[in-house]
Amino acid sequence: MPSSRRILVGIGGGIAAYKVCEVISTLFKTGAEVRVILTATATAFITPLTVATLSRHPAYTDVDFWQASQTRPLHIELGEWADLFIIAPLTANTLGKLVYGLADNLLTNTVLASRCPVLVAPAMNTEMWEQQAVQRNWRQLQEDSRYHTVGPESGLLACDRVGAGRMAEPPEIISRALSLLHTQGKRDLSQKRILISAGGTQEYLDPVRFIGNPSTGKMGIALTQAAIARGALVTLVHAPMALNGLSASPHLRLIAVVNAAQMHKALIEQLTTADWIIMAAAIADVKPASQSPSKLAKKDLPDCLPLATVEDIAADLGQRKQPHQILMGFAAQTGDIVPPAIAKLQKKNLDAIAANPIDKPDAGFGSDTNEAIIINRQGDCKFIPSCTKLELAHHLLDFMGGLKNQ
Repeated sequence: MPSSRRILVGIGGGIAAYKVCEVISTLFKTGAEVRVILTATATAFITPLTVATLSRHPAYTDVDFWQASQTRPLHIELGEWADLFIIAPLTANTLGKLVYGLADNLLTNTVLASRCPVLVAPAMNTEMWEQQAVQRNWRQLQEDSRYHTVGPESGLLACDRVGAGRMAEPPEIISRALSLLHTQGKRDLSQKRILISAGGTQEYLDPVRFIGNPSTGKMGIALTQAAIARGALVTLVHAPMALNGLSASPHLRLIAVVNAAQMHKALIEQLTTADWIIMAAAIADVKPASQSPSKLAKKDLPDCLPLATVEDIAADLGQRKQPHQILMGFAAQTGDIVPPAIAKLQKKNLDAIAANPIDKPDAGFGSDTNEAIIINRQGDCKFIPSCTKLELAHHLLDFMGGLKNQ
């Protein structure tokens, strides 16, 4: 991530304001400098003292805006300072002001006095969200390339209504914010179609027992988050896994599968429309030779389990891919990770491969961090030291962007 991570958070007046406390606290823990502006109505939900404590810096309100003691106008200082502006929750009132360039408080004046990317997370009652005027403003805001959006989601609202208008959860806001810092708001993958596989497949012996692996799918989720933040259209084919950090988006299609055969079928069906294919899933190499339709009693379990091989999906995709497509694989290795990764790249006709040292602490399956050596067909290598999986995802996308046949 960039060395300069100065994030300005604007909090609107809505019950979802309490969720922003987690956003502020987590961003600070990542090493970002955080400053916070509260609108007058936001202070009815959370206090300046709360966000000042979490950000380790005094919070700003309209009272500060109108002080004559400022050496320079506060909105100018804050606007020039920020690398990224987050507005959450974005209310219908502030949305309308942003669309029409109105500025009657510290928050909206600072937006006009800044040039950095703005990430907005709307939140409001379903009836409000679905109003024609609000939807018109929402569409118009998204026509401005400076604005990036996350949410809203559907669910149970504070008003007890079930429907659209729920603010995106903090982890998704945070991942999008960190992605925007990496890209500086550029949508360099706009309209590119990316097919991603994720999670560990499960090969069942009977309805309750299966051969599996420790994959949690976190790398696939990080790749999906990073690609969407950069404007890509993503299809994520995933084995059973938690989808934390992902919500409904016109840029995302989810396809759930369980075993390798189902994943193979889904990937083949989606292959022709993809520009890039990233095989982040941990797919089984073998499966039980037979599957019982009912649970086997313990006494009936075989002492020696007959196994059958699973078709090599990455190799099949490598044979099917077209000249304009780029295929990246992963190699979870122990020991010297480069030679087996190169062999895998060549055998499966991949364009690039990311080798991960799963025998190192805080790397590989289930961890929030990872490291990798990325290798292309020419044998060029790039080492990515330990970082978050979201950061690694951006490095992988950057690497793919530098390959031929883009």
